[in-house]
Amino acid sequence: MISKSTRFLAIAALAGTISFPALAASGMAHAHMGHVATAWSDTPDQMGFLPTALAEAQTALVHANLAAQKPDNLEWMKTHALHVLNAIDPAMAEKGPGLGYGVKAAAAGVLKHIGLAAASDDASENVKTHARHVASTAQNTLDRVAEMETLITTIEGASSADEAAPAVAALQALAQQLLDGADANGDGAITWVPGEGGLNNTQKHMTIMINGEDM
Repeated sequence: MISKSTRFLAIAALAGTISFPALAASGMAHAHMGHVATAWSDTPDQMGFLPTALAEAQTALVHANLAAQKPDNLEWMKTHALHVLNAIDPAMAEKGPGLGYGVKAAAAGVLKHIGLAAASDDASENVKTHARHVASTAQNTLDRVAEMETLITTIEGASSADEAAPAVAALQALAQQLLDGADANGDGAITWVPGEGGLNNTQKHMTIMINGEDM
């Protein structure tokens, strides 16, 4: 059996999530940035909240795509919908292909600790500015997870493939948005604003913040 540690590294490498070097923290703002980007005590392999969220989101997308491959097979769709649920919120589906932490908990950790970084007495303007961007995209992720959980409830309660298939298609779209976000205002760009940026945008602004701190 492949260990969760090995599976995490494989998924994270595939998703391009292992991109933050070990951060040299100097002060509380930097320490909380490190919790987001590189290390936390209860995540798989004690990775940062953001790499954990990205890895779990990649697993959710894989299984949302699998669910959508057979829109005429109810049990297939239900099985992979539960796998998506395990990756986004294992408290609601304990068994599955995820890491056992979930996008929901990881994104909540990003939101909490980036807020603590921005509120620290030693936070620079760079940290405060990009913390808003990171927080906005983390909240977008939590909002999408909530929508996905509602869709999975619909799928699991469906009595026919025809009933489940539209919810599966919507689930697939939201799983992609966990990573890529969506152009909510139709201006041709996906930014950090509410309703748009996903976890890839979160990573973008964490990278800008870290580079701005010379960590």
